[in-house]
Amino acid sequence: MPFQLISIAVFLPFAGFLINGLLGSRIKSEKAIGLIGSGTVGISFVIACAMFFDMLSSPPDERSHIVEIFKWIAAGSVNVGLAYQIDQLSILMMLIVTGVGFLIHIYSIGYMHGDPGFWRFFAYLNLFIFAMLNLIMADNFLLLFLGWEGVGLCSYLLIGFWYDRKFDKGTTGDAAKKAFIVNRIGDFGFLIGMFLIFEMFGTLAFKDVFNQASTLSVGNTTVMWMTLALFLGATGKSAQIPLFVWLPDAMAGPTPVSALIHAATMVTAGIYMVARCAVLFALAPTTLMVVAVVGATTALFAASIGLVQNDIKKVLAYSTVSQLGYMFLALGVGAFAAGLFHVLTHAFFKALLFLGSGAVIHAMHEEQDIQKMGGLKSHLPITYKTFLVGTIAIAGIPPLAGFFSKDEILWKAFSGGYWPLWVMGLIGAGLTAFYMFRLLSLTFDGKPRWDQHHLHPHEAPKTMAIPLIVLAGLSIVGGFVGIPHSLGGGNAIEQWLDPVFEAANRKMFLAPHAVVPLEYVLMIASVLVALGGIWLARTWYLKNTEIPEQLASRYRGMYNLLLNKYKVDEVYDAVIVNPIQKMSEMFLWKIFDVKIIDGIVNGIPKLIGVFSGVARKIQTGVTQNYALAFVLGVVLIIGFLITK
Repeated sequence: MPFQLISIAVFLPFAGFLINGLLGSRIKSEKAIGLIGSGTVGISFVIACAMFFDMLSSPPDERSHIVEIFKWIAAGSVNVGLAYQIDQLSILMMLIVTGVGFLIHIYSIGYMHGDPGFWRFFAYLNLFIFAMLNLIMADNFLLLFLGWEGVGLCSYLLIGFWYDRKFDKGTTGDAAKKAFIVNRIGDFGFLIGMFLIFEMFGTLAFKDVFNQASTLSVGNTTVMWMTLALFLGATGKSAQIPLFVWLPDAMAGPTPVSALIHAATMVTAGIYMVARCAVLFALAPTTLMVVAVVGATTALFAASIGLVQNDIKKVLAYSTVSQLGYMFLALGVGAFAAGLFHVLTHAFFKALLFLGSGAVIHAMHEEQDIQKMGGLKSHLPITYKTFLVGTIAIAGIPPLAGFFSKDEILWKAFSGGYWPLWVMGLIGAGLTAFYMFRLLSLTFDGKPRWDQHHLHPHEAPKTMAIPLIVLAGLSIVGGFVGIPHSLGGGNAIEQWLDPVFEAANRKMFLAPHAVVPLEYVLMIASVLVALGGIWLARTWYLKNTEIPEQLASRYRGMYNLLLNKYKVDEVYDAVIVNPIQKMSEMFLWKIFDVKIIDGIVNGIPKLIGVFSGVARKIQTGVTQNYALAFVLGVVLIIGFLITK
């Protein structure tokens, strides 16, 4: 019975969008608007919980359900329904999206207090959740793509919410356009992949596609190109090399938006899509290798940029790119459940960290430079303690959530024979611990570096503090669902997801990993590397504070390269953006648009005008002229007939 409530759970946020979007400007009460926006997502979360517990009490082979709302498209061989697939994977994602999304809605009530676009903000948030739910609950590629595009539109609206504010070299509106355009490149790949799927399998329904795919042999060339195209879409949505450049700029929006995009919704779409298509990717070892290499490279690359950034949200943004890299590394080595496990734990601690940074920015009157902070822990005790929990969790220190999920990924990479990727992941773990504790130290510890005469930072209101406390609790205990067998746990989340990935695992011939001492050694190594990063950050930024400046001065070139994010944006501008812009100005605009298109559009009326001018001279309005023309015509016709 709870499964029949899926349409209510999905469409409730859409109802919230309609109510706040159409009537929000007339509802003067922020409390009422916030209640509508948060309540609709909260009820969806309750329904998701009911479905989860019902599923939990059912045998594994009876946990998957498809609920069709209505026939959507029926044309020729194309039959697509508006239908939702409820199984172990989609319910996990739904719990994350609605649960963390609900907390972010609650937080937003306090954060956006007094904003003239308060009602509009909640309308956009609700629309975002609605689009994301369609993406993760769809039972076919077309509905998934509809949700995929929906979250792209909502990210554009939310990143550019304060569209006229300055951001980097432009405005927040420019950052929104950047996110929108970069994602369209990835979407092109997704569309190609979808066309190939329909061409090969004759359907877009997951069940039919995956059933047919499970009969194919590993190494199918068409499937390889199909999955590479799908992965291109995933690199755009989940910000991987080479399409990661939009995500750091996504922080141009209000901080709850950053938390929503970076933790619970949009960036996880690529991970979810690859995991949902696990059996297709299992048929293409080349694609899996590409996924793993891109993931590991992105994890290391983004972590190195985070080492020297001074904007509190920018550090967290590159951290997100890096953590998404770990998730793709897991998918690439065939550890699909481990990748989803990290999606879960990352949603908790990354939402916590972003909302914590929002509390700091709120207290510091929109200041985001951590070099101008310091000593805030006594002024913001709740924010500090919860931020500390999130920092320890992402650093991978046991027993917090990030340790279990990240260690599972590293173990699966090493035990699968991908030891070079394991080394990259291990180095990335050390860098993560370093830059996160650098961020914590410069923000909350040491002496204040802000104007104490004019600034009086104070703790966030309850609507902001309570979500921080809840997320901190989840960041502590969230990893317990994935305690590995080697530590006496049952890895419950892997067991939960096993039926979804069973066909893919059969294709990859993955043997169950035995408990070996090597796993303990690797576990200890990753913890020691993380502790080393923490020790270094605390030493350099709290005790020997002259060391970072000396290193920056001695290695000025490398420091500037990291500070300027390897100048990837500048390279893209020089190689792609500027040439296209110049070609547009010189040819597409001044020649093709102005001379050819405008020439045709303006030339046709002019030509008609010339002919009309001639014809107008014939149309004199004098009856005798018409009679004379008529007679002359008759004479000419008769003459022609006689002489013929």
